[in-house]
Amino acid sequence: MAAEPVHAPDRSESLAALLGGRRGAVDATLPAVAFGLGWVLWGLAQPGEPAIVAGSVAALVVGAAVAAWRWRRGATPRAVVLGLAAVAVGALIAIRTGRASDFFLLQLLSNAASAAAWAVSILFRWPLLGVVVGGLLGQKFRWRRDPALLRAYRWASWVWVGQYLVRVAVFAPLWLADRALALTVARVALAWPLVAACLAVSWWVFKRTLPADHPGIRHPQV
Repeated sequence: MAAEPVHAPDRSESLAALLGGRRGAVDATLPAVAFGLGWVLWGLAQPGEPAIVAGSVAALVVGAAVAAWRWRRGATPRAVVLGLAAVAVGALIAIRTGRASDFFLLQLLSNAASAAAWAVSILFRWPLLGVVVGGLLGQKFRWRRDPALLRAYRWASWVWVGQYLVRVAVFAPLWLADRALALTVARVALAWPLVAACLAVSWWVFKRTLPADHPGIRHPQV
């Protein structure tokens, strides 16, 4: 029977390289920026006019442009449609309620739901970071049969829970106070900068948790 190949430990990998994230985070931010700018500028130019409608139209136009750009760059149809649908739902909620801050309500709820989903996945020993990375690497669920990898994914996934909780902690009071412009600024500040920090910290936690002689993220020791 042939011996299993021995892999040298690989520490040059990174979650940022595997997951990317910058383009998606920036793309998702642009419609929110368009909404905030459209709402503020229309309100200054036409006091008393429906500034929320103007902001919503600006967000939808930018959202459609981003969707077309992502389509041309090879994004999946599902991802393109879901991204544009999120913008449309946010705009409809804001128009319906008459509160500009409600454009960001879907973002607040999705981050709260994401924090809960990631925490539950860790507690049930199916950390979502492992599910995502294992799928990208074509490992399916072999990483779960490697106790060291499973433990590293679980600890690193807590950093992602923290990422979503940070957004909830910032967005919730601003939404309650109906601070639409502040929510726009927070949406930008907590997009790619926070994603980049999460990728870096979770990768550091992953490497610190994984034994020094482990061959790395690409080689589950089943």
